[in-house]
Amino acid sequence: MRETVVACDLDRTLIYSAKALFLDDRLEGHEHPPLVVSELYEGAPLSYMTRRAEDLLHELTARAVFVPVTTRTRAQFRRVRLPATRYAITTNGGVLLVDGEADGEWAGQVRGAVVRGSAPISDVLAHLGRAPVPGVQRIRTAEDLFAYAIVERTGLPEGYVDELTAWCGQRGWVVSLQGRKLYCVPAPVTKEAAVAEIMRRVGGETLVAAGDSLLDRGLLEMADVALRPRHGELEESGYVRPGLRITESRGVQAGEELLRVASGIVESVRVRSLATRT
Repeated sequence: MRETVVACDLDRTLIYSAKALFLDDRLEGHEHPPLVVSELYEGAPLSYMTRRAEDLLHELTARAVFVPVTTRTRAQFRRVRLPATRYAITTNGGVLLVDGEADGEWAGQVRGAVVRGSAPISDVLAHLGRAPVPGVQRIRTAEDLFAYAIVERTGLPEGYVDELTAWCGQRGWVVSLQGRKLYCVPAPVTKEAAVAEIMRRVGGETLVAAGDSLLDRGLLEMADVALRPRHGELEESGYVRPGLRITESRGVQAGEELLRVASGIVESVRVRSLATRT
């Protein structure tokens, strides 16, 4: 039986910070769904999922090839507590982890594609840092592959993100604003390219993918079944595609809903496959 692969973005898709929970403040605390800590940073809870989502995730990893996919660096990803998986994708597709170790062959392919298709990261950093911009607090790099800025969204000048998007686009880079992070990423560094490599390695036949940001759009476009929560960049931009499934809920409960839908799809694929074989 060929494999079903479930590729799932992390932040604001699978796991949620306290500010992104979107719990109904009209309810008492005991009426909210029970939460579990999914990330610790310096000994303090940082991200959460519902307890039922955690159970669904364990069930899903036992029945499909589950692949966490994130723009986080390896160090940031390792703070997240998830069931063990053979494959994981970090750094927006720039790093492919196999049993927890970075795949050198994939890293070489990605960096070669960046050299051929995008301006050097030094050019982007110079542009970002050429003059102080209101709302831009700190500028960082992720494993020398892409840049991101910590921002106060309400303080950004009107049109700044659009202007940066145009400037980067002319140089083979893509811009995405997610929460308080403004990402500038080389166009060849994509989640979908890394997921396609995993599909090739495992003999994947069906791809289920979930994500909430513009950096997830390519992944959703290539999926056989695409899922997104009712929040995030894709919601704000009105993103749709044929067959796209959008959650009814927002925030941490949308994460649970996505896993429930993905589990149902995996089971239906399994049943169809067994019927075909008999």
